[in-house]
Amino acid sequence: MPGLLPHLKMRIDKEPGRCGRWLLTGSQQFGLMRDVSESLAGRVAILELPPFSQSEFPRPHPEDVLWDGGYPIPAMHPDRRDLWLRSYLSTYIECDVRQIRNILDLRAFNQFLSLAVARHSQEFHPADLSRELGVTQPTVKSWGGVLEASYVGHFLPPWFRNYGKRVVKTPKFYFYDPALVTLLTRQPDAVSALAGSMGGPLLEGWVVTETVKAFMAQGQKPDLYFWRSHDGLEVDLLVMIHGKLQPVEIKLTATPGAGHVEPLNRFLAIAGDEASRQGIIVCRTDSKRELPRGHVAMPWHSFPNWLGKRLESA
Repeated sequence: MPGLLPHLKMRIDKEPGRCGRWLLTGSQQFGLMRDVSESLAGRVAILELPPFSQSEFPRPHPEDVLWDGGYPIPAMHPDRRDLWLRSYLSTYIECDVRQIRNILDLRAFNQFLSLAVARHSQEFHPADLSRELGVTQPTVKSWGGVLEASYVGHFLPPWFRNYGKRVVKTPKFYFYDPALVTLLTRQPDAVSALAGSMGGPLLEGWVVTETVKAFMAQGQKPDLYFWRSHDGLEVDLLVMIHGKLQPVEIKLTATPGAGHVEPLNRFLAIAGDEASRQGIIVCRTDSKRELPRGHVAMPWHSFPNWLGKRLESA
């Protein structure tokens, strides 16, 4: 209905003080947002609705969360998981990808998707992908932008005191939905996915994207980073809350110990007053427990609610 938005514009302008009279939703955001930008600039509030978070649709076992993901159909009807995910990928590539960038070589983009998912929770190096795919680096960067613009992937920048470095240095890349990762990496089943080589990246990606969803639920732009030292120590996630960086390590272990807090200690020594003094290790522990130097280990399923409350208070 091409005349709908200009009609709404006239109605809004007649009574600019009345808010919230219309709710426009759509699963295909690109055409909708283009039309909204042309017709309703300055008259709308834009809220993003990602797949289910753990707070919205809690599940007790990490295997189920990572295998079925957060899209409503596979999450609520696991027996339809494979058919729905494969259909989603087909329609996404055929419809959304063409509309965003008018990509002509869909076969090459499909290959890019497979290579990108193999790098889930790793640094995103366009030069490496360019060599493997036989396309230019600008093309790889453009395709990465497609995944981000369509809410399939998220780029996590590194933290530096120098803001300019955060912009230009290599980010890490995560798929929003772990079910897509398990499907595209051909994991045989949920237990094997968590126990195998992808277990750590899957849990890390889940925690990072749950954090992104928590910010979206508050209508806020995610202010998130990771940190890596010159000698390879890394803090998986830094979350800006109350003006302080909250360091978060993500581990597959169920028995966190003193050895797991060293990256947190190193980062806090460098960040100084810019960071919260207590680091968090999100893992598969049964209950919250204290760790050396004032850090704390937190069960994976408790982290989203803890974070949501902190963001609400902020």
